[in-house]
Amino acid sequence: MRQGTEKKTEKKTEKKTEKKTEKKKGKRGAEAALNARRALTKEVIERLKTLYPDTKCTLNYRDAWQLLISVRLAAQCTDLRVDQVTPRLYERFPTVRALAEAPVEAIEEIVRPCGLGNSKARDIQKCMRILHEEYRDEVPRDFKALLALPGVGRKSANLIMGDIFGEPAIVTDTHCIRLVNRIGLVDQVKEPAKVEKLLWDLVPPEESNQFCHRLVDHGRAVCTARKPDCGRCVLNDLCRYAKEERPFGLGEM
Repeated sequence: MRQGTEKKTEKKTEKKTEKKTEKKKGKRGAEAALNARRALTKEVIERLKTLYPDTKCTLNYRDAWQLLISVRLAAQCTDLRVDQVTPRLYERFPTVRALAEAPVEAIEEIVRPCGLGNSKARDIQKCMRILHEEYRDEVPRDFKALLALPGVGRKSANLIMGDIFGEPAIVTDTHCIRLVNRIGLVDQVKEPAKVEKLLWDLVPPEESNQFCHRLVDHGRAVCTARKPDCGRCVLNDLCRYAKEERPFGLGEM
């Protein structure tokens, strides 16, 4: 009986040891994969920095509150169209207070070409009212406070934090999501919040905001949604998409 019990104990001990060994191996493998992606990210950052040294936000604005409005209007609309609409909006309503007190219908009439006119007009008016009544016409320098504003999501809040306040920020727009999947920095992840979380582990904070702007630049100039020009891409020797044949169906993301 004693021998049988001892053998059972030995087997249990062996299994526990095997599990611990497997867990350690898995942890080492995960760390190695993360380090490899960090190294890849660093190289991508440096090459894009050389290619687009003077990158910046593609939306035109003068004040922080104007960028808030432009980002809201840019939802399901091109930046070019937004930049065509906003001058007329600011000509008629030149201040935060003016927009806060403007009829929603009057705002909607101007912003309608950007699509979703009524929804965007309501968000703009409510947002400007909060800025006027609670923040003395200033945009708050706080991520959570930005998220609490009508029509402001994580992408918009990150853009404000990065471009207006110079804080680390990762803006996961369609270009960013498409490119980081194609390059291989993330694996078939299309949800903006998840991409943002993964990129925070890869991108140095001091590079984050400009890196996202450069992804937009490259996504428009070379790595387009429908027909990426891999032949003239500075990343083609690093990029998973360039090496494999449309690996995740991301050709039209």
